[in-house]
Parts: sequence; C-alpha cells; structure tokens
Amino acid sequence: MPLRLPHIVLALCLCASQASDLDGAFAAYGKGDHPRALREYRALAERGNALAQFNYAMMLKRGEAGEDDVDWLPWLEKAAAGKVMNAAYALGLAYEHGEGTPTSQPLATHWFQVAAEQGHTQAQLSLGTQYFLGRGIAKDFRLAAKWYEKAAEGGDMAAQYLIASMYEHGDGVAANRAQALSWYIAAARQGDAVAKLKAEALARQP
Repeated sequence: MPLRLPHIVLALCLCASQASDLDGAFAAYGKGDHPRALREYRALAERGNALAQFNYAMMLKRGEAGEDDVDWLPWLEKAAAGKVMNAAYALGLAYEHGEGTPTSQPLATHWFQVAAEQGHTQAQLSLGTQYFLGRGIAKDFRLAAKWYEKAAEGGDMAAQYLIASMYEHGDGVAANRAQALSWYIAAARQGDAVAKLKAEALARQP
C-alpha cells in the first residue's frame, strides 16, 4: 500500500533524526568520549540503524566499553544483515579466525562473498584466497582469479601480484604474458619488491 504524505514526512524526519544522532556519536568517538559514543550507538543500534550496529559492535570488540566478555558478535551480524559491507567483511574475518565464535570456513566464505559483491576490495581478496585454497568451499582457480582481479582493479597490491602470477602461469585464466606484466608493474608501483623483480624478468623474455 502506498505511503500517505504524513507517513512519508514522518519517515523523512526519523531518518534525519537518526543521521543527526549518528553524527553526534561519530563526533563523540572522535573526541575520545567513548561512554557517550557507546550510549548513542547503542540507542541507534536498538532502533535498527545498521551503521550504528556496526560501530557499536566494533567498540565492544575492541574493549572500548570497559567490560569483559561483552557479546559483540550479534550486533555485527545485525549490521552485516543490514548490508553494511564492512560488517560483512569483519564477520567473515571473525569466522575465519574464530574471534568471538568457533572457526567456520564456510561461514567465513559466505560473508566474504557478501562483502565482495558489494565492492569491498579486501573481501574480494579474501574470497579469492578461499577459492584458491579451497577453504570452506570447493577449490576453484577460475573463481579465485575472478575475485583477485576485482581486488586488483580496486588497487589491492597483494591481489595485483596474485592475479599477475595466475596470468603468468595460466592458473584459472588463459596464460597472458602482457596481462601478467601489467599487473606485476601495478604491484611494483605500490612498493612490492618481488613484483618489481618479476616484471623485470618478464620484460627481458624474448
């Protein structure tokens, strides 16, 4: 059923109010006023604000609430379900490393994929590695290459080196010396010394 004008105005006012409250929480955190930031993030989180849920979860995880054994994972799960890509990536890391929850490579892979599909560069790199190693999912060099290349296009130096190597050796992609050289050079320009040596070696080949 279409929203009537009063309902639309109310929704806009609520959104503006939450945005203002979120700005206040950001400012409090920036000033080091963690108690106020926690209160404001918690209040917004309980009202369903996904970004506040993420920030509240991360403050709890870092111990900034000043309490031991605070359960931050449910808030992170809520934020990830609310399409906060940083939350989905952080949740993937939690499952990968067993932080606050038992280790689960399948769940790590799932959440890396959620974040990767939203354009999170580090999640794309992590998802590529899950496929490359077959962790929590069937090993698939083609999909590893796909996600490494996306991360490389996003500027990730490690991904640039990895996709260069895959193009050099034909792992998951057709061997392509020009592409390999291009990605090695990209990684080298960001300071990867090994990529620089690989680029020089490829360039010398007849």
